Amino acid sequence: MKIGIEGQRLYRKKKHGMDMVALELIKNLQQIDTINEYVVFVKPDEDNTCIPPADNFKIIELTSPFGYPGWEQIALPRAAFKEGCDVLHCTSNTGPIFSKVPLITTLHDIIYLESISILKKEGTWYQKLGNMYRRWFVPSVIKKSKKVITVSNYEKDRINTYFGFTDNRLSAVYNGVGAHFKQATDVGVLSSIKEKYRLPDRFFFFLGNTDPKKNTKGVLEAFGAFNVTSKEAYQLVMLDYDEDELQKLLLSINRPELRKNIHLLGYVANTELPAIISQCTIFLYPSLRESFGIPILEGMACGVPVITSNTSSMPEVAGKDAALIVDPHDPTQITAAIQTLVDDYALANMLAERGILRAKEFSWGAMSQNVLDLYQEVYLELKKPSA
Repeated sequence: MKIGIEGQRLYRKKKHGMDMVALELIKNLQQIDTINEYVVFVKPDEDNTCIPPADNFKIIELTSPFGYPGWEQIALPRAAFKEGCDVLHCTSNTGPIFSKVPLITTLHDIIYLESISILKKEGTWYQKLGNMYRRWFVPSVIKKSKKVITVSNYEKDRINTYFGFTDNRLSAVYNGVGAHFKQATDVGVLSSIKEKYRLPDRFFFFLGNTDPKKNTKGVLEAFGAFNVTSKEAYQLVMLDYDEDELQKLLLSINRPELRKNIHLLGYVANTELPAIISQCTIFLYPSLRESFGIPILEGMACGVPVITSNTSSMPEVAGKDAALIVDPHDPTQITAAIQTLVDDYALANMLAERGILRAKEFSWGAMSQNVLDLYQEVYLELKKPSA
């Protein structure tokens, strides 16, 4: 079987959620499958060594003068057909609507189908236009896909409710957590990372961005309230967040003075995250809506207590007793949870220990084997003689 995998954004330096899932899938397929042939289609960019070489894996760089839509709707299906792929796995929520090669589509979530308006204040124009694009194309892509993969039972139910599947084309396959996400204990490494990123002595770690679902505003409100009453000084460490956007957000909650207690790291390589997370007091992930929530597991695997949400897939991923669960729409609950973990060392330590065990239940190897089984299932179905 020859399997095509869409990996358009894998060569970009600043990879995000869906990019990392696709990259882990490819790396782990290389470990478990030496029989089938694979063709990975990427867009040229600077990180062109991120996919390890393998005898049965071929990388093809595709370009298009028509940007993202042209790459996906024209260049990708043409190349997959030319390469003689038996199936084409589109990994990032969308795909070509006119493909001669049978499609398998990973639909991480359908947030953009549930509610999206270019008139909303939240989110960037890039995010809004991207969601409008998906809203236009995805229903047709899903209709034509031989198999649809999503990442949690929660999202499977949402997708099934929206599309009304009457067959077994929809499957839930859990994501994993990278093996490098573990509690960093090497004093030299910890010291080096602390110096490189000028980490404060005591801090909470938050993976926020401009996407409204990440609840950055709620976290800032909660942290601000904690800061007013706390006898100890804590910083809020955030990753690649725009300074101007942060200032606007602080003004919108009437807390501009909070800026001095927030430490922006800029972009951080995924390989360096464990040494940062391992030094935080609390890992904050009270998102409003997630299809899975890989960072929950990353925080747990690094041996720190996690605060996450009681909404969407997050309780499913966090488990019953391995994290502190809050209503993300209520900043006072986030504040109270932070205060509880700061005050109760025994509880914080217990959650950290349980979190390590919970994270071990998820692996990229298991995810990749499940996806490979679905490739085989689709291929065998295609080879059946028609009645």
